[in-house]
Amino acid sequence: MIDLSQYIREVPDFPTPGIIYKDITPLLGDSAALASAVDRLTAFAEPLAIDYVVSAEARGFILGPALAARIGAGFVPARKPGKLPSSTISAEYVLEYGVDALELHADALETGARVLVHDDLLATGGTAAALCELVAGLGGEVVACAFLIELSFLGGRARFTGTPVHALVDYGDS
Repeated sequence: MIDLSQYIREVPDFPTPGIIYKDITPLLGDSAALASAVDRLTAFAEPLAIDYVVSAEARGFILGPALAARIGAGFVPARKPGKLPSSTISAEYVLEYGVDALELHADALETGARVLVHDDLLATGGTAAALCELVAGLGGEVVACAFLIELSFLGGRARFTGTPVHALVDYGDS
């Protein structure tokens, strides 16, 4: 099995001083590593009978649609405010280095839809929690959350009690 962590570059002090950014572009540029990431996310998600994968821009958009297509689910993009062309619902969240917001189209999910929340990174859990809030606001059920990377030392997983959380690479002490 490919060690995906070997394809994740650490960039110090980006986007702000003190942050060590996990750059996934080397992973995306290697066809075997990229295929392995999608295969492993698929293996987690496939048994869950997912109707939709909901992912946040921008890096969640990279693997989210591929994962959705592989498991036979639809893909729902969560965008920054003002980027979606139709009626939306919104949720604010706190990042390690600021406050942001995400929106979904108000008609993106059917009531009772089974949803996998996917993003590239789980840190403090703010982004994924906002996605879960948006899904619930549309009457969907978050069945699980799946990430490429987890910064477990930040404790974000604790925000999802009762919801399975899966990450392919864990940075537990960085």
